[in-house]
Formats: sequence, C-alpha cells, structure tokens
Amino acid sequence: MRIDINNRSYEAQTGERLIDVARRNHTHIGYFCGGNGICQTCYVKVLKGMDLLSPVSDREKALLSDDLLEEGIRVACLTTIEKPGTVELLTTVEEVKRMEEKRPQDIVGYQARMGIAALVKFPDTIAMQAKRFSEGKLDTFQLFTDIVTAIGDAVSLTVK
Repeated sequence: MRIDINNRSYEAQTGERLIDVARRNHTHIGYFCGGNGICQTCYVKVLKGMDLLSPVSDREKALLSDDLLEEGIRVACLTTIEKPGTVELLTTVEEVKRMEEKRPQDIVGYQARMGIAALVKFPDTIAMQAKRFSEGKLDTFQLFTDIVTAIGDAVSLTVK
C-alpha cells in the first residue's frame, strides 16, 4: 500500500505504526520518547485514509483533545495501518516548517492552540501514564533506551 507523508510517497504494510513508516524513510516527524506514547511530539494530521487506520485508542484519547481529534490529528506511535489503500499525512513538524516559510505570523496562534489542547488533556495524560506504570506496561529501562536511540537518530539526521 502507499502512504504519503508530507507530500512524499512511501510503501507501507498493514500492521505498521505510522511512526515506523516515517522513521524508516527518514521523514520529517517529531519523536523523542522512541515511540512509547509519552512525549506527544509525533502528532500527524490525517488528510486522507482515516478509515484505513486503527480506531482512536483510549491512550490517544488521553493525549488528544476533542478539537485535535476532530481536525484529524493522530499520535503516530499509537496509530497503525489496518487496511490497504492510500493514506495521506502531514506531520505537525512539517506543518510548522511550512507555516514558518509562508505565514510566520501564524506560528504564535498555532503554538497557543496546541498548548491549550495539551493543557486540557494534561490530567488525563498523567493518569494514563501512571496507570501504565503501575500495571507494569511502561518499562522505564526500555523507555530510557528508546529515548537514547531517538536522540541518536535525530543527531544522525542532522549531521548528514
């Protein structure tokens, strides 16, 4: 199947997480926690093919405000491709880059909107992460390893 991320086409398979397709193809996507659903930097806007993706999980609902969900925002590390077809995504990192190039005056409003959306969900996010930790579903050693790997990936992309 095909997935378009930031206007570039890539091959993808059903069952893959959006973040894994992006990372494999060195696509401009934010991630810090290594795909553990903690840092909230891998937001993507689904422009086409929402019906081909996994349903919004309780973990995503704890991270995303209703407004962001209505806009088609998903958490790339928590979203998988479930059906073949074409999916089109715009990463929030790329969205900000384009905004800076074309309408930099819109960045402050965008940051405020995203900040408010995160603030609204902060109690749900903390409760969800605490529950994951108490249930043993959040391995702190693996999380640390994933963060170090993510930082290494980011550095390698910037020095090329």
